[in-house]
Amino acid sequence: MAKDKSKKQFFENFASKASKAVGSPYAFITALSLVIVWAVCGPFFDFSETWQLVINTGTTIITFLMVFLIQKSQNKDSLAIQLKLNELVASSEKSSNRLVDIESMTEDEMMIVQKYYQKLSELSDKQEPLQTSHSIEEANEDHQEKYAHVPKKTTPKKQSPDKQTASKQATAKKTPAKPATRKTTPKSGGRQNTKTG
Repeated sequence: MAKDKSKKQFFENFASKASKAVGSPYAFITALSLVIVWAVCGPFFDFSETWQLVINTGTTIITFLMVFLIQKSQNKDSLAIQLKLNELVASSEKSSNRLVDIESMTEDEMMIVQKYYQKLSELSDKQEPLQTSHSIEEANEDHQEKYAHVPKKTTPKKQSPDKQTASKQATAKKTPAKPATRKTTPKSGGRQNTKTG
């Protein structure tokens, strides 16, 4: 049981890492470089059937294996998205809990739900069109309402070099100069009064 779980976990980790690696620009550059090398080698092999078979076989095997890895990673991502949406639906008071497991419905049942939301959209569009309910002015108002309680950051203004030197000179005039302390060293060879108890 533990071995099966560890194998499944290993395959999930491998699939997700492989999907990320294949989607990176380095993977594309590597694949493009291999195709260029294969094309450059064509004249050396007289563009033979073996030369063509190499690229066909290589790409077919890689594509065949990557389909399963990408599908596994996509299944996990879609399941995570479904769970997040289910949590949002279940936590909202006004939403129907029947939508939590909507992916298990048939297509005809989904069409009924879709008609319900289409009707809601039509009713809201009659009351307030999309252009007025989602305008730039509304976005500015929403932004101001959202950040009304947040204190504004004050950034110090940059001073020109002339003003900086003037401010330094003014602070230098305001601060009094410290009196110079004179170090006195005792002269050697003098008498010292010592009291004997």
